Amino acid sequence: MIDKKIRGSLTKEQVEFYNEEGYIVLPKLLSDEELVPAREAMNEKVSSIADELLAAGLISDKLETRPFKYRLAELFKDLTADDFLKYGRSWRDRIPGYFRLMSTPKILDAVESLIGGELFSNPVYNVRPKIPKVAAGAVPWHQDKSYWPDANSNPVITVWIPLVDANEVNGCLHIKPKTHRTRLLEWHQEEKTGTGYTALREDQLGKTATVVLPVSAGSAILFNDRCLHMSTQNNSDEVRWSVDLRYQPTDQDPMPSHGAGFLARSYKFPEKVATLEDWLAERPEHILE
Repeated sequence: MIDKKIRGSLTKEQVEFYNEEGYIVLPKLLSDEELVPAREAMNEKVSSIADELLAAGLISDKLETRPFKYRLAELFKDLTADDFLKYGRSWRDRIPGYFRLMSTPKILDAVESLIGGELFSNPVYNVRPKIPKVAAGAVPWHQDKSYWPDANSNPVITVWIPLVDANEVNGCLHIKPKTHRTRLLEWHQEEKTGTGYTALREDQLGKTATVVLPVSAGSAILFNDRCLHMSTQNNSDEVRWSVDLRYQPTDQDPMPSHGAGFLARSYKFPEKVATLEDWLAERPEHILE
């Protein structure tokens, strides 16, 4: 059984809102300073991609002096969607900055308010560089649980954080409140963009009004893995950088078929909480010598 004693940082009203609506918005949860490690990790990945594009003769300038929110978009400005999708629609590189973000106490404190203090960081974390005008940037209506349909019934909470301001132009999150009470709907594989996203049909969406959630960089949107959500394509000239992190109680299936998650917080077994070295080695827990 998981630890039912709730500590955490959310107010009683915030927890009640989440339980009723299936999501909660935490404006500016993280400061710019707290986002630095993740941005540095993203820049490291972009520099690696730039090196490959230059070596392949697809670009003549790595644009190393361009600002964070523009560089990746400008690298692919004259290339195709297929050129971009070669690197995947989302990234799960094991770069230290991502672990530091996933281990940030403010994030863990918020999640703890909802599911207790025995927290496992799900292996399905995504770094999403939504670049301009590429159809693959649009994510169709879906439930996160469609990616782990056989897992047990405990909740997996998504924590969606933009690294730049997210708005209706560059493709912010859209959500249907209260749909976390919905069973896992029959989904199909999206085929038009080559991304393989799970998707729902229009007639499955029901009559619940959609809530559009523009938020500033460092804000967090927490939602249940059954809650219907989507995002539109990016129609700006910048990259809509975001991450979606996931946390679950430690008695939930660790989903090893998706990779190696890690023990992020434990009051029962604090000595087993994974370190950066454990995560880089794909060990879910710290093993004492």
